[in-house]
Amino acid sequence: MIHIVTALNIVIGLSVGVFLLYGAIVSLIEKESKASTCLFAMAFIVSIIYIFISFASFPYQAEISISLLIIAIIFSTMLFFPYQGKMEHQPDLSQNVDERDTMFSRNELEPGKDIFKDYYAGRPEHFAPDQKFRKKPGLLKSGTSQFHPLFYAAASAGFEAVSKLQPLIEGDVVKGSIDTEPEQITNFIKGWAKKLGAVSCGIAELQPYHFYTIGGRGDRYGKPVVNQHTFAIAITVSMDKSMIDAAPKASVVMESAQKYMEAGSIAVQIAGFIRNIGYDARAHIDGNYEVICPLVARDAGLGEIGRMGLLMTPELGPRVRIAIVTTSLKLVPDQNRYKMGVQDFCSICKKCADSCPSNAIPFGEKEEIEGVRRWQIKAEACFALWCDLGTDCGRCIAVCPYSHPDNLFHSFVRWGIGNSKIFRRVALYAEDFLYGRKLPPAPLPSWMIGRS
Repeated sequence: MIHIVTALNIVIGLSVGVFLLYGAIVSLIEKESKASTCLFAMAFIVSIIYIFISFASFPYQAEISISLLIIAIIFSTMLFFPYQGKMEHQPDLSQNVDERDTMFSRNELEPGKDIFKDYYAGRPEHFAPDQKFRKKPGLLKSGTSQFHPLFYAAASAGFEAVSKLQPLIEGDVVKGSIDTEPEQITNFIKGWAKKLGAVSCGIAELQPYHFYTIGGRGDRYGKPVVNQHTFAIAITVSMDKSMIDAAPKASVVMESAQKYMEAGSIAVQIAGFIRNIGYDARAHIDGNYEVICPLVARDAGLGEIGRMGLLMTPELGPRVRIAIVTTSLKLVPDQNRYKMGVQDFCSICKKCADSCPSNAIPFGEKEEIEGVRRWQIKAEACFALWCDLGTDCGRCIAVCPYSHPDNLFHSFVRWGIGNSKIFRRVALYAEDFLYGRKLPPAPLPSWMIGRS
């Protein structure tokens, strides 16, 4: 009997030690020095304990070995047993949104113009908070705290590239549609999207709440949004972790610009392809959305909406940018295939709220807002900070535990979070222990500061 117990303890000790050692190596590669040091130390301690108990000779060795095995079995069962508890899921519906009320639309209003006067005559409650951000230098402007002429010029070039894609979001449909089989064309589009650089791609059947009710930017301002399509293709692209980790420094807005451009490029190509085979399609890219991207992506099965109000994907958390293609082409919609427990983890984590420089992210539970239970950030506070920084901040994305790289070590933790309520709590303690609770911005990538 004791030999079986010893063998099981050796297997458990080796398994845990190897996993911790792997995590330490992964953290070392990721340049997470604290996490790497802690995991190396834990791997060493666990290995020594199990080796000593298994091979050393001392009083009550058998009893201690059996006790250790029982404790390991109980802890493993508690940690990995699929116990969800009272698990919250994403709401089925969302309220309709007038795009004119978004901060990007309000930022484009010019004082003294009739459109400015008309908007605040109808929304007087927005005038005072909006005057606060108007008194600040603004995004990508000199005088902001993160100003750097080279970095801002690079970000501006990225956004200019996005603007060059705008004429391609819509176009003429080739006459004479090609017969397509929904499943085959759906798989083709998903595969091609990933070939073009998408991290994930999903299909949603369009719902009224996916659309803005009234347009709020450019020549769409004040015009009702009319949907003529049935399906949406949602894609995500990855944002580079080293660029995001330095947030709110200028690297974050450079990365945002590049990824809006990459997502937009994929979307306009897919939309153009669909029009070329005889079906109407429109790309929704930065600066010209008629849809609320996170809601469409959520319903396309690409993730859930987290505390910070962003799409949380299973691969990269909020460290993505989204583009959408809406179309009349018949496709096969995805189900919500990710039961990640993201919202449940968000309810206990609150790391983004702790780290938000503008205190825009709520700490409390979800509230009923216009018929939907959800978290709502203080958009005015968030945007005012952007206008002070000159960047789109991104601190919440940088500190989110789900933003860790998509590798075996972090994927295992994400799986555990989705599997067990107890694992979620343990994972949060481990996250704070290994990485810290309030993380300072990382240094800028070396290439940005002239180092090879």
